[in-house]
Amino acid sequence: MIFPDTSFQLNLLRHEAVIRTGCSLILFAVIAISEMVVPRRLPTVKKSVRWFGNISIHLMNGLLPRLLFPILPVGMALLWAQKGWGLLNIFPLTKAAAVLVTVLMLDLLIYAQHVLFHRLRFHPLEIVVSLLIKMAAVALLGPPALAVLIFEVLLNGMAMFNHGNFRIPERPDLLLRRIVVTPDMHLVHHSTVRQESDRNFGFNFSWWDRFFGTYKAEPSAGREGMIIGLTGFRDVRYARFWKMILNPFEKG
Repeated sequence: MIFPDTSFQLNLLRHEAVIRTGCSLILFAVIAISEMVVPRRLPTVKKSVRWFGNISIHLMNGLLPRLLFPILPVGMALLWAQKGWGLLNIFPLTKAAAVLVTVLMLDLLIYAQHVLFHRLRFHPLEIVVSLLIKMAAVALLGPPALAVLIFEVLLNGMAMFNHGNFRIPERPDLLLRRIVVTPDMHLVHHSTVRQESDRNFGFNFSWWDRFFGTYKAEPSAGREGMIIGLTGFRDVRYARFWKMILNPFEKG
């Protein structure tokens, strides 16, 4: 099914950056307030240092691809729709089904990529490789531009959500993690214990970890007793922006 080049899809492309930035800012504000009202763990780094470093990396990860590449995934999806290229432009699917397939397939791809790249910090160099992989998937699928934008917004939002230091009551958390990755579920992945950091790779949906056997419900030392961080990079100075840029090239 070919997705038509409508004014709606063109507007998505024109306003992609505004939509993504606006959604990110709103969610960041909600998470920041939640961290202050119901913190999950006592912070080891000042919020100002942590937030400045992470926001700076987030902005760089958003800006760098736009400087390096003439077209990004949403634009590629729109171009492929015009040409009738890609599997979803060849095989008949309803628009709703195509959106669902796109989000699921791209999320599975990100899970697989995370499994392969988990020894690296999330770094501007990695975002470039990730973008190339994502664009290859878009080229193969030929998804609707709306589906790609939904996935991008979802991925950015869930990355902030499951890295948030706020408390979700146990029962709601257990219900939520049947579908999505919660902060307590993802926290296991940041353990200093290798057998735990090699688990819970998902960003959006928790199904992939369960299906591929990489799911771990709780850290061995408990949520409050576990130690998080990379061995050799737990000093407060590594939370600063320039250290976050340089530390993938340093030995811990």
